[in-house]
Amino acid sequence: MTEPVRPPDLSTEQDFDGDSFAPLYTTTVTVTGGTAAHGRASGRARSDDGFLDLDLRLPAELGGDGRGTNPEQLFAAGFAACFHGALSLVARQAALDPATISVEATVAFGRSPQDGGYALHIDLVVDWPGVTPDAAAPLLQRADALCPYARMAWHGTPTTITLAP
Repeated sequence: MTEPVRPPDLSTEQDFDGDSFAPLYTTTVTVTGGTAAHGRASGRARSDDGFLDLDLRLPAELGGDGRGTNPEQLFAAGFAACFHGALSLVARQAALDPATISVEATVAFGRSPQDGGYALHIDLVVDWPGVTPDAAAPLLQRADALCPYARMAWHGTPTTITLAP
C-alpha cells in the first residue's frame, strides 16, 4: 500500500525579497533527433533523472505519423498541472476545498500574423464544481499571477541559448 501524496508546503505567504532569481528546483531534459534527425518528427526526450523518457512525434495534422507525444501536449500538461497547483494553493488559503478542481489546457500551434513565424495559443478552462464564478474569479486571478507557466506566457521568460563546447 502506498502512502497518500501530500501537497507541497510552498506558500504565497512567505515573501521573497532577494535581488535575483532564486531557483527552488532545476531539471534538464535532452532531446535527440532520431531517425529523421528532427526532434519534433522522430525525437526522443529524456530527463536527467530518467523518469521522463519518451518518443516525440509530429501529430498527423502537421504531417507526422501521430504515434507519439508532441511538444504541445507536454507543454499543455505542464501548464495545466502548474496552474492546478497554484489554484489549489490559493483555494486552500481561502478555506475552499480544491479536490474537485480540474484544469484543461488547450495548446494550438500555428503561424504568427506579425512575422509568419510559429506561435502558440493557450486556452485554460477550469472546472470547479460547487464554486460560483464570483467566488472563483479572484482566486483564478491570484493563481494566474502565481503560476510560473502563466507568468511565462503573459510576460516572457528569460532564456539563454548557447552552443555546447
